[in-house]
Order: sequence, then C-alpha cells, then structure tokens
Amino acid sequence: MPRNTLEADWYDYPQYYDLAFQSETMPEAGFIEAACRKYCTGEVRRLLEPACGTGRLVTELAARGYQLVGLDLSKPSLAYLRRRLARRRLRAEILCADMSDFVLETPVDAAYNTFDGFRHLLSEEAALSHLRSVARCLRPGGIYLLGFHLLPLDADEECTERWSESRGQTKVTVTLRVLETDRRQRLEKLRVCLLIRSGKKELRLRHEFLFRMYTADQFRQLLGKVPELELCDVYDFWYDIDDPLDLDDEISDTVFVLRRADEEKLPVGHTNGAGRSMRVRTRTQQ
Repeated sequence: MPRNTLEADWYDYPQYYDLAFQSETMPEAGFIEAACRKYCTGEVRRLLEPACGTGRLVTELAARGYQLVGLDLSKPSLAYLRRRLARRRLRAEILCADMSDFVLETPVDAAYNTFDGFRHLLSEEAALSHLRSVARCLRPGGIYLLGFHLLPLDADEECTERWSESRGQTKVTVTLRVLETDRRQRLEKLRVCLLIRSGKKELRLRHEFLFRMYTADQFRQLLGKVPELELCDVYDFWYDIDDPLDLDDEISDTVFVLRRADEEKLPVGHTNGAGRSMRVRTRTQQ
C-alpha cells in the first residue's frame, strides 16, 4: 500500500463519495418518479430515503417539488447534505437515525433505497427490523423501492469494478474489489480505494467493510416474514419502467417494488408472516 494512502471510512469524506455516484442521480430520480406513478395509489408528495448518505437524491427530488425525509447515521454525510440544501435554498427533514429501527410521526407516500445500503444490515434481525420500520412509515398503497445486488448462483466470487467521475478540477477514481466471500455466513468483504486528484493535489483513501449477501430465494424468504409489504415487480439498474423482469437466479442488479398492503388484506396474526406466499409478476416471454 502506498505511504500516502489513508485508511478511512469513505463515508467520512462525503464530497468524494457524492462525486463518485453523481452520474446515477438523474436515472434513479427519474425511475423513482415513474415507479410512483405506476404503482402508488393516490397522489405522491412525501418521500423517505433511509440511509440517505450525502443526499444527492434527497436534493434532486426536493428540487422537483417533493417533501423529503432523509435519515442516516453518518454525521459528516448529514452535515454535507444540510449545507447542500441550504446552498440551493431547498428544504427537507433530515434525521440522524438507524435505518434498522426508526419511526416517523407522519406517514410517507413512498420510500426508496436504491444502491446497496440495505446490505449494510448484516443480520436477519436487522434486515427484518428495517423492512418493518419502512412498512410502519408507509401509508397503505405506498411503495418502497429497494435496490441492491443479489448473488446469482453462478456468480464469480472474485470481482473488481473501477470507474471515474469528475466535477470541476476534481477527479475521483473508485476501485471496488471483493476480497472474501462466505456463502455460509452470507457475508462479503469488500475494499474500496479512492484516488482523488484536484489540480496538483492527490489523496488516496482505502476502506474495507462487510455486506450481507442474498440470493433471490433468500430475499423471497425474508419478504415472506413481512406481509405488510407485497412484491409488485422487479427491475434492474437500467431503470426501464416498461420492462419488469423475472426474479430468478440469474438477475444481479435488482430493484424491488414493494407496496404497503391494506390492513384488511393482511392475514390474521400477520406480525409473524412466516410461510406467506410471494406474489411476483413476471415478464411474458415473447
């Protein structure tokens, strides 16, 4: 490792983390609006983003006229978001809260978590608590758009991704590498390296962290324990609202559309929800 590489949580450097994902903002925001029109019952005005991070989507959707609630545990990211909102003269409700256990006083029409934040929840209990927390905050007929990478059965366990983004004179190059995969414990260890160049200045950051792993069947089983949320459709990261996909063992980049069920449709004793069958709408093969 070069001597000038700093071992640090990349969430503590929100300006570079935000820059690394800036090109995803417009496609994601457009898909969120399209999915709300297609799947929500009634008007959509109030949105929630658990694990909002630097708030690139909170800011974009607030600029489009929605009421936003964003929550995260990263204080540097939330401070960055507050400055960004103030700079653009936008408003949003920003909370320092754990995505695995939170309550809102006012329900939301829709919620979204588009890019692997869910996989930071490393246990079944934490993942269930998160889904139930979101369900409590959604009004009946509201939706939750949950995006993360599934693990196909034939997936290559050694994977490296690299991309670059620029803003002004600053360029960030991200290298994301899978270091270890434990299918029994369902844990994946990743290393992210950031190379930041701005003029003649250069900074290198390195951060290692764990993600929980899901196959399609493992996520189906998890959802079966949360009958408050029904599965409507599945998409990938191309965000084509007219092209829902099959939930199978080949799909990887996955966005689930989950809808809050009406109370009268929930089964008796629904707080358990074990064994509930999933309703998956699949694409008709041509």
